[in-house]
Amino acid sequence: MGNSIDKEFLSILGDTSAAEFLQHYWQKQPLLIRDALPDYESPVSADELAGLSLEPEVESRIVEENGRDGPWSVRHGPFEEDDYQTMPEQDWTLLVQGADLWVPEVKELLQRFDFLPAWRLDDIMISYACDGGSVGPHFDQYDVFLLQVEGQRCWQIGEECGTSTPLREGTELRIIEGFKPVQEWVLNPGDMLYLPPGVGHWGVAEGECLTFSIGFRSPTLADMLGDLAVEMITQGNTQHYRDPELTVDMASREIHPAFIDQAKKQLFDLLNDDELIEDWFARFMTAPKYPELEEQTEEQRHASVRGRRYFNGDAVD
Repeated sequence: MGNSIDKEFLSILGDTSAAEFLQHYWQKQPLLIRDALPDYESPVSADELAGLSLEPEVESRIVEENGRDGPWSVRHGPFEEDDYQTMPEQDWTLLVQGADLWVPEVKELLQRFDFLPAWRLDDIMISYACDGGSVGPHFDQYDVFLLQVEGQRCWQIGEECGTSTPLREGTELRIIEGFKPVQEWVLNPGDMLYLPPGVGHWGVAEGECLTFSIGFRSPTLADMLGDLAVEMITQGNTQHYRDPELTVDMASREIHPAFIDQAKKQLFDLLNDDELIEDWFARFMTAPKYPELEEQTEEQRHASVRGRRYFNGDAVD
């Protein structure tokens, strides 16, 4: 069994084994993989991708470097066929999110990434770009594999970014101001680039191209805490804050450190409830990407914790 899995890994990670990738690259540094899937043919053409963007259920965007609303303008779908008749010949890109949910043949690609927990996968986004098309220099806060499927794209890789990284104003995109590349690669069909969270990057199409972005879930801690609070309310958790032992000198507007310590203790006790946290985390990480479209997309997210199975955000036994 081990040998067959290793061969599968090598087919997508090139000369890097799964163990080496996880130890040295995952969430640490970029990795360029030449000929990761040299014979892969896109199950979706550029025209079919544009067709998906006309559907109201499909999440789609068009990014123009020099759009009608200014530099790096973004328009959200659903689009009309006429929208594409008036597009310029260069410097724009179409992005369709969750393509694996609408095209079964695209979803099959996820099987190639079974060296990572399946419940960590988010979706496959497909981008079509005409010559010069891109979404600008930016950084993401999630892991992503960028598979070049058709045409060529030049990727410039920058430094690690964070909350202090200056961003361009006037666009909803997180465009890095003064982006300075430190590496540059041109990806051909079948090549793949892995990028960890926070690494600045800029991919520009050289001619028309299709790129598949296999992204992984990376919720913010605020999202996690908010969802945990909702889960506790749903389950009828009625624990309340309780004071520490009070003394007369605590009767002031100044919050005594003992109150802070007490609040921390109660919250830590909550987080140390293994059964509660395990159940919540499994539900949270297996929740459908588009809950309102679950029947249409037939989305299936599975996980288990200590023998308890979870499916699409619910415990099943």
